[in-house]
Amino acid sequence: MNVQLSKSQRAYDLLRSRIGDGTYGPGYRLVLDRIAREAEVSVVPVREAVRRLEAEGLVTFERNVGARVAEIDPQEYHDTTETMSVVEGAAVALAAPLLTVSEITAARNINGQLRRSLDDFDPVRFTAQNEAFHRALTDACPNSHLVGLVDRCWQRLSQLRSSTFAFVPGRAAPSVDEHEQILQMIERGDDQRDIELAVRAHRLATPHAYLHRPGA
Repeated sequence: MNVQLSKSQRAYDLLRSRIGDGTYGPGYRLVLDRIAREAEVSVVPVREAVRRLEAEGLVTFERNVGARVAEIDPQEYHDTTETMSVVEGAAVALAAPLLTVSEITAARNINGQLRRSLDDFDPVRFTAQNEAFHRALTDACPNSHLVGLVDRCWQRLSQLRSSTFAFVPGRAAPSVDEHEQILQMIERGDDQRDIELAVRAHRLATPHAYLHRPGA
């Protein structure tokens, strides 16, 4: 690998991780010299990493101010998660009668990993496993256009913030319980509309907690 590319990636990984876990919160000023020392690289690859994060919408740059972690637009976040609740709810409802025993078991195993991770909580890792759980259910949806919409929502959410759970860690445990409840509904063969509404309520609970957290 090109040495310069490797250094830029190292700086990018450091910044992406710290933005994702909340170490660098919204509005945090990114001091390039300090980050370069921490990443053990020169300022040049850090600047490249910042430009990359700016293109992803995670960093903003202002003349005479410098680079800062992007503020979360509450309205955009609300609109994205609301859209996600609708399309994911519909996708899981359509997938429910098609999910095999092995697919449900696989989803439950992921949820078991989520439950075990609560004791040593890492919001970024939890978010990645949480996405894996949700995708294990929506991937079986027979409507490819609906699956595509779900995927676009995941991509947009990752641009807005790597992990909402970094800001509302108290939502993690209830979220795991809700996953199990949804799996049980699918196993029982509950009405698809009831499953859709359960998924929608689950999807909206975390952003609701984030948008209404103390000090928001």
